[in-house]
Amino acid sequence: MAKSTPVLFVALMASLTFAPSLASAQLADVAVVVNPANPVSSISLAELRKIFAGEKRSWQGGLPMRPIVRPQGCHERLALLRLLGMSEGEYKQYWTAQVFRGEVGSEPSTVPSVGMQKEAISVLPGAITLVDASDVKPGMKVVKIDGHLPGEPGYPLH
Repeated sequence: MAKSTPVLFVALMASLTFAPSLASAQLADVAVVVNPANPVSSISLAELRKIFAGEKRSWQGGLPMRPIVRPQGCHERLALLRLLGMSEGEYKQYWTAQVFRGEVGSEPSTVPSVGMQKEAISVLPGAITLVDASDVKPGMKVVKIDGHLPGEPGYPLH
């Protein structure tokens, strides 16, 4: 029994060390970023939900929206799933059904890195994506949600 005590102690210390960082990562704000030429500066949370659910497909003026998402397991993907009220499996089924019924041509484009998000946003005029607020780079246009920017009290997307 004495040999297992150090192992339990190390496991306990590790859980205490990493628990606060995991909790703060789950609460970190996620910014909504659009192409810099897009005139939009603020959208509602309900409108954002419709955009990423494929229910709203064009910006004012008719420019097609191009939602860009991060892959499964990323903080931004978790925020997207919370926004839509779906699990990963439900999200996949939802988009498969949308495509199958011909309601959309394809599910949102998935990019593996923040660098690729920045590149896609800069070259696709109708692009919109979710970026961990700490990863926002110069040149990225952050849009307010319900009048709030990431880091402000009342900001709804984490």
